[in-house]
Amino acid sequence: MHRADHRPSRRAFLDVTGAMMAAGLTAGCTADATGPGRHGASAGTARTGVPALGPHQAGVTLPRPAQGNLLVVVADVGTTVSAGPLLAELGDSISALTAGTDSRLLGLSPGDLTVTVGVGPRLVRAAGATLPGATDLPRFSRERIAPGARGGDLLIQICASDPLIVPVAAAALLDRAGDRVRERWRQSGRRGTNVPVGEDLSAPRNLLGFIDGIVGPHTAAEQRRDLWLTGPPPVAGGTLAVVRRMELDLPRFAALSVAGQEAVFGRRRASGVPLSGGTVASGPDLGAKTPDGRYLVPANAHVRRAHANVVGTGLMLRRSYSVDEPAPGLLFISFQNDLRTFTATLTHMDAADALLEFTTTTASGTFLILPGFDRQRPLGAGLFGADG
Repeated sequence: MHRADHRPSRRAFLDVTGAMMAAGLTAGCTADATGPGRHGASAGTARTGVPALGPHQAGVTLPRPAQGNLLVVVADVGTTVSAGPLLAELGDSISALTAGTDSRLLGLSPGDLTVTVGVGPRLVRAAGATLPGATDLPRFSRERIAPGARGGDLLIQICASDPLIVPVAAAALLDRAGDRVRERWRQSGRRGTNVPVGEDLSAPRNLLGFIDGIVGPHTAAEQRRDLWLTGPPPVAGGTLAVVRRMELDLPRFAALSVAGQEAVFGRRRASGVPLSGGTVASGPDLGAKTPDGRYLVPANAHVRRAHANVVGTGLMLRRSYSVDEPAPGLLFISFQNDLRTFTATLTHMDAADALLEFTTTTASGTFLILPGFDRQRPLGAGLFGADG
């Protein structure tokens, strides 16, 4: 297959970086979690490089805090293309880009650049029909998704604090892939202002003004339980990603009173504290009621409908990014070791979640995030081998 005719050239990517600079975009670092001794970087502050090699790919739990700028590219792989060599070459390019040794960086420092690669259900099924990641996402309500924005064979997630690095790295990786891939869609996004939500934990605000991504598998034990795949061996160390782009009806949400907005989420807008009280990190008391018997956290509030204990699933590690093109909204990415964690949660939300009334999903896909790689084990070798 050939690359899509609409795929921007390297010149277009460089034009984008120039536009970013002219617009005054800065490297705002925000976080899912902040480990001991870590800190967010302010605009213009260089951040330490993130190793690309290891048991897990970077860009899921590392770095901490998460970078402020993201680009996802979703593509198809040609039906006659061997996935093994393609992925191995992309892994080599990722190593060179993050180390700063790839000439296609054009002299720019990679900083904390991370690249995370996933493969879609079609490729996973070719490696094994029963493997995690072989199942397509079902369709849900409130979707308006063009055929080219649903599914896909290849996910490339690129994150960095420096907004200039992101499109330059994308151009280099797509150049390496060449005519073996055809781009479906892409989306850039930015993280909002970072807010402390607990000891060594922080989360950003979204376009609706609320703190986003408070609950998740933050500890090592939670991540072993709910995030990382443990078997079979070809996928161990990987995870499953769901990527969804959503438009937000900002004017209609903004027309609500603050109390009305808080009822939608089930949390205080300013602090993130649940409407049932406590602290932002303590979680909502879903049984708490007013003296006249009303639930403090409304029955259709987002924190109730999406609560893991209510749904009966594990935790999702969520990274949400605000977008303004093609329309104001969110790029939602969740990582989990069981796709049912996402599908059961969204099914439960579909029935009554007040937040969904302000969203329309315009792109969607699920991908097996490949296990980590190193010099002895190329990216994707466990599933496809480096030679086929």
